[in-house]
Amino acid sequence: MVKNDKVVTRRVIKEKSSASFSPLYKQIKDLLLQSLESGEFKAGLMIPSEQELAARFQVSQGTVRKAIDELSTENVLIRRQGKGTFVATHHEPQVRYRFLRLSTDTYHADEKRAQSIVLSCTQQTPTEEQRQLFELKPEQFVICIKRVMHLSNQPTVYEEIYVPEPSFQHLTLELLNTEKLPLYSLFESYFGVQLIRCDEKLRAVKAPLDVARMLNVEEGYPLLSVNRIAYTYGDKAMEIRNGLYLTEHYYYRNSLN
Repeated sequence: MVKNDKVVTRRVIKEKSSASFSPLYKQIKDLLLQSLESGEFKAGLMIPSEQELAARFQVSQGTVRKAIDELSTENVLIRRQGKGTFVATHHEPQVRYRFLRLSTDTYHADEKRAQSIVLSCTQQTPTEEQRQLFELKPEQFVICIKRVMHLSNQPTVYEEIYVPEPSFQHLTLELLNTEKLPLYSLFESYFGVQLIRCDEKLRAVKAPLDVARMLNVEEGYPLLSVNRIAYTYGDKAMEIRNGLYLTEHYYYRNSLN
């Protein structure tokens, strides 16, 4: 069985090399992502050693190490000194808030803890854009979560979050209010959905009246609009998030490579 697996792996690498001339470590990275997507490697658990993966894929340990390094940089995997490499989980402190980009010049770890007040959780008919992005059938729905996030005990972010109902059955207001988990940790624990990357669009907007009241500002106050699409393995969209950020005491932090 192991021999057959190696033959399949070798064929995949060869085909990808001729088609796209992707570097070998990138091909190993893709194969590791396929194992994550299939559930072979579970969130929070250790993956095989570099030596074992090198033997499985019939490449050098250096090639495997480079692929793992890149996945670690992307917070898909986490190295633990003396223990091995583990599949990242949103329960990890260094991963939990990595998509929350608001910071202050005097930032320290405790300040990033956010409190969330969920206003509603309802099933809705999707827009055409949502239907296409989530690849929904005509009879399927989305779930919409509306909430206000507090930072430093002050209302700072209003969000409307849309997820595909087929992947989040039994996501209810009661569950959101009962389980005091960050949202992505809850998605992972209850629905097996691990979000690993997102695309965002930012623009300046004026606060509409209803949002202004929730954030304790005047109507028309300048806010930062952040529209996010979050993806799981296989580049499958699993969340659309529209947020309005009060940045009077915060700035939006980003890193560019």
